[in-house]
Amino acid sequence: MSKIATETGIGRATLYKYFPDVESTLIAWHERQVSSHLNQLARIRDQAGGPGQRLEAVLQTYALMTRDRPHGTDLSALLHRGEHIGQAHQQLTRLIEDLLTQAASHGDVRNDTAPDELAAYCLHALAAAGTLPSAAAVRRLVTVTVAGLRPPR
Repeated sequence: MSKIATETGIGRATLYKYFPDVESTLIAWHERQVSSHLNQLARIRDQAGGPGQRLEAVLQTYALMTRDRPHGTDLSALLHRGEHIGQAHQQLTRLIEDLLTQAASHGDVRNDTAPDELAAYCLHALAAAGTLPSAAAVRRLVTVTVAGLRPPR
Protein backbone atom coordinates (compact mmCIF):
# COMPACT_ATOMS: atom_id res chain seq x y z
CA MET A 1 0.00 0.00 0.00
CA SER A 2 2.92 2.34 0.67
CA LYS A 3 4.20 1.89 -2.87
CA ILE A 4 0.72 2.49 -4.33
CA ALA A 5 0.36 5.64 -2.24
CA THR A 6 3.77 6.91 -3.38
CA GLU A 7 3.19 6.06 -7.07
CA THR A 8 -0.22 7.74 -7.14
CA GLY A 9 0.70 10.73 -4.99
CA ILE A 10 -1.99 9.91 -2.45
CA GLY A 11 -1.27 9.81 1.25
CA ARG A 12 -1.32 6.35 2.81
CA ALA A 13 -4.01 7.37 5.29
CA THR A 14 -6.22 8.60 2.44
CA LEU A 15 -5.61 5.41 0.48
CA TYR A 16 -6.56 3.27 3.48
CA LYS A 17 -9.71 5.36 3.94
CA TYR A 18 -11.01 4.03 0.60
CA PHE A 19 -9.19 0.70 0.21
CA PRO A 20 -8.44 -1.72 3.04
CA ASP A 21 -5.75 -3.62 1.12
CA VAL A 22 -3.85 -4.04 -2.14
CA GLU A 23 -6.40 -6.52 -3.51
CA SER A 24 -9.30 -4.09 -3.20
CA THR A 25 -7.19 -1.36 -4.81
CA LEU A 26 -6.37 -3.59 -7.78
CA ILE A 27 -9.98 -4.68 -8.18
CA ALA A 28 -11.17 -1.05 -8.21
CA TRP A 29 -8.51 -0.20 -10.81
CA HIS A 30 -9.55 -3.20 -12.90
CA GLU A 31 -13.23 -2.22 -12.76
CA ARG A 32 -12.26 1.17 -14.20
CA GLN A 33 -10.19 -0.51 -16.93
CA VAL A 34 -13.07 -2.80 -17.91
CA SER A 35 -15.50 0.12 -17.93
CA SER A 36 -13.10 2.11 -20.11
CA HIS A 37 -12.83 -0.79 -22.58
CA LEU A 38 -16.62 -1.14 -22.79
CA ASN A 39 -16.96 2.61 -23.39
CA GLN A 40 -14.34 2.42 -26.14
CA LEU A 41 -16.23 -0.44 -27.82
CA ALA A 42 -19.50 1.53 -27.55
CA ARG A 43 -17.85 4.56 -29.21
CA ILE A 44 -16.67 2.36 -32.07
CA ARG A 45 -20.15 0.82 -32.38
CA ASP A 46 -21.60 4.33 -32.71
CA GLN A 47 -19.24 5.48 -35.47
CA ALA A 48 -20.34 6.02 -39.03
CA GLY A 49 -20.48 3.16 -41.48
CA GLY A 50 -22.65 0.18 -42.17
CA PRO A 51 -23.57 -2.37 -39.52
CA GLY A 52 -21.12 -4.93 -40.92
CA GLN A 53 -18.27 -2.41 -40.83
CA ARG A 54 -19.08 -1.37 -37.27
CA LEU A 55 -19.30 -5.01 -36.18
CA GLU A 56 -15.91 -5.80 -37.66
CA ALA A 57 -14.38 -2.69 -36.05
CA VAL A 58 -15.74 -3.66 -32.63
CA LEU A 59 -14.53 -7.25 -33.00
CA GLN A 60 -11.07 -6.10 -34.05
CA THR A 61 -10.78 -3.67 -31.16
CA TYR A 62 -11.98 -6.31 -28.70
CA ALA A 63 -9.50 -8.86 -30.08
CA LEU A 64 -6.62 -6.38 -29.74
CA MET A 65 -7.69 -5.64 -26.16
CA THR A 66 -7.73 -9.38 -25.50
CA ARG A 67 -4.21 -9.75 -26.89
CA ASP A 68 -2.89 -6.91 -24.75
CA ARG A 69 -4.17 -8.13 -21.40
CA PRO A 70 -2.12 -10.48 -19.22
CA HIS A 71 -3.25 -14.11 -19.23
CA GLY A 72 -2.53 -17.07 -17.05
CA THR A 73 -1.16 -15.12 -14.09
CA ASP A 74 -2.27 -15.10 -10.47
CA LEU A 75 -3.13 -11.43 -10.87
CA SER A 76 -5.29 -12.17 -13.90
CA ALA A 77 -7.12 -14.88 -11.96
CA LEU A 78 -7.72 -12.48 -9.07
CA LEU A 79 -9.03 -9.67 -11.26
CA HIS A 80 -11.31 -11.82 -13.40
CA ARG A 81 -13.26 -13.51 -10.66
CA GLY A 82 -15.37 -10.58 -9.50
CA GLU A 83 -19.01 -9.84 -10.19
CA HIS A 84 -18.01 -6.88 -12.33
CA ILE A 85 -16.55 -9.30 -14.89
CA GLY A 86 -19.87 -11.14 -15.25
CA GLN A 87 -21.71 -7.87 -15.75
CA ALA A 88 -19.12 -6.63 -18.23
CA HIS A 89 -19.35 -9.88 -20.18
CA GLN A 90 -23.14 -9.48 -20.38
CA GLN A 91 -22.75 -5.91 -21.65
CA LEU A 92 -20.18 -6.99 -24.21
CA THR A 93 -22.36 -9.86 -25.39
CA ARG A 94 -25.41 -7.57 -25.76
CA LEU A 95 -23.35 -5.02 -27.68
CA ILE A 96 -22.19 -7.69 -30.13
CA GLU A 97 -25.66 -9.28 -30.37
CA ASP A 98 -27.17 -5.89 -31.27
CA LEU A 99 -24.55 -5.32 -33.95
CA LEU A 100 -25.12 -8.83 -35.32
CA THR A 101 -28.87 -8.22 -35.48
CA GLN A 102 -28.36 -4.96 -37.36
CA ALA A 103 -25.81 -6.52 -39.70
CA ALA A 104 -28.14 -9.48 -40.39
CA SER A 105 -30.98 -7.11 -41.28
CA HIS A 106 -28.66 -5.50 -43.86
CA GLY A 107 -27.55 -8.84 -45.28
CA ASP A 108 -23.98 -8.49 -43.96
CA VAL A 109 -24.31 -11.39 -41.52
CA ARG A 110 -26.07 -14.74 -41.73
CA ASN A 111 -29.61 -14.82 -40.38
CA ASP A 112 -29.93 -18.60 -40.03
CA THR A 113 -28.33 -18.57 -36.58
CA ALA A 114 -29.52 -16.66 -33.51
CA PRO A 115 -27.51 -13.54 -32.59
CA ASP A 116 -26.72 -14.90 -29.12
CA GLU A 117 -25.13 -17.99 -30.69
CA LEU A 118 -23.15 -15.89 -33.15
CA ALA A 119 -22.00 -13.59 -30.34
CA ALA A 120 -20.78 -16.62 -28.37
CA TYR A 121 -18.96 -17.82 -31.50
CA CYS A 122 -17.26 -14.44 -31.88
CA LEU A 123 -16.20 -14.15 -28.25
CA HIS A 124 -14.87 -17.70 -28.10
CA ALA A 125 -13.02 -17.37 -31.40
CA LEU A 126 -11.48 -14.04 -30.43
CA ALA A 127 -10.33 -15.36 -27.06
CA ALA A 128 -7.52 -16.93 -29.10
CA ALA A 129 -6.15 -13.42 -29.67
CA GLY A 130 -4.58 -13.64 -26.21
CA THR A 131 -2.12 -16.23 -27.51
CA LEU A 132 -1.18 -14.58 -30.80
CA PRO A 133 2.28 -13.10 -31.36
CA SER A 134 1.32 -9.89 -33.17
CA ALA A 135 -1.39 -7.39 -33.99
CA ALA A 136 -1.24 -8.60 -37.61
CA ALA A 137 -2.09 -12.13 -36.44
CA VAL A 138 -5.00 -10.71 -34.46
CA ARG A 139 -6.31 -8.93 -37.56
CA ARG A 140 -6.12 -12.21 -39.50
CA LEU A 141 -8.05 -13.95 -36.72
CA VAL A 142 -10.76 -11.28 -36.92
CA THR A 143 -10.92 -11.70 -40.71
CA VAL A 144 -11.44 -15.46 -40.32
CA THR A 145 -14.04 -14.93 -37.57
CA VAL A 146 -15.99 -12.41 -39.65
CA ALA A 147 -15.88 -14.77 -42.64
CA GLY A 148 -17.72 -17.32 -40.50
CA LEU A 149 -20.49 -14.77 -39.93
CA ARG A 150 -21.21 -14.11 -43.59
CA PRO A 151 -24.44 -15.44 -45.09
CA PRO A 152 -24.20 -18.82 -46.80
CA ARG A 153 -24.18 -18.69 -50.59
